[in-house]
Amino acid sequence: MTKVSAEIRSKTAAKNDRPLERDPFVQSFARGLSIITCFSADNPVMTLSEIAERVNLSRAAARRFLLTLENLGYVSLDGRNFQLTAKVLDLGYGYLSSLSLPEIAQPHLEVLASKVHESASASVLDGTDIVYVARVPIRRIMSVKINIGTRMPAHATSMGRVLLAGLATPDLKAMISNLEILKYTHNTITSKSVLLQEINKVKAQGWSINDQELEYGLRSIAVPIFNKAEEIIASINISTTAQSNSLESMEAMFLPELKLTARKISDDLASARPFS
Repeated sequence: MTKVSAEIRSKTAAKNDRPLERDPFVQSFARGLSIITCFSADNPVMTLSEIAERVNLSRAAARRFLLTLENLGYVSLDGRNFQLTAKVLDLGYGYLSSLSLPEIAQPHLEVLASKVHESASASVLDGTDIVYVARVPIRRIMSVKINIGTRMPAHATSMGRVLLAGLATPDLKAMISNLEILKYTHNTITSKSVLLQEINKVKAQGWSINDQELEYGLRSIAVPIFNKAEEIIASINISTTAQSNSLESMEAMFLPELKLTARKISDDLASARPFS
């Protein structure tokens, strides 16, 4: 179950005892959203039974919601399997487009990717996750396909650690103390004290490099994007394979280009309008 769908279910349960005539909470709408959010990178395609179990609904109720979503174009059905369609991206488009970051960052990322011949991305922090808001894929190097809106754990990614480094120290310590750290590979930092040390190192040096902590064979290097107040509001990275580039070569070849690109994006954002 995804964090979002669990939160929706929790709020739904908390509302059950309130009188309906006084309660502005629309339970059926919340359940419909839980159907959408139960899909994830690990579970992009599911059967009716699997979905019903994940959102704690009867098969009949889950089927009604799914058929409604299919009719609206948000879900497709192939035999017994349901999956989200690209129309789901419309739900977040208004938010993403209002930021102005994606449209400003995209052309700069395209230039960056063409220079280094590797994929380049931009993300923002949402809770304990990063959310991709712009991306130029050169080649697929992860087992999971990354799209705009894809979420990844901040603690195990280079962009995530850059974004976490932008938090105030009390907020960062509070987040890490409550963080559920999953071990994705043998390289994943699972000690909260070591993770805090690593993020403080990132804060001091101004960039982060990740060596196969999220997935074997995947390396990335990231730098921050700043607003006018010199606050970290986003991060960009270059991702590559461990076979193609050593950590030393990434720092030597990619970091200067990343810093230059980040400075141009930050300058363009400052010229466009405040970003927060």
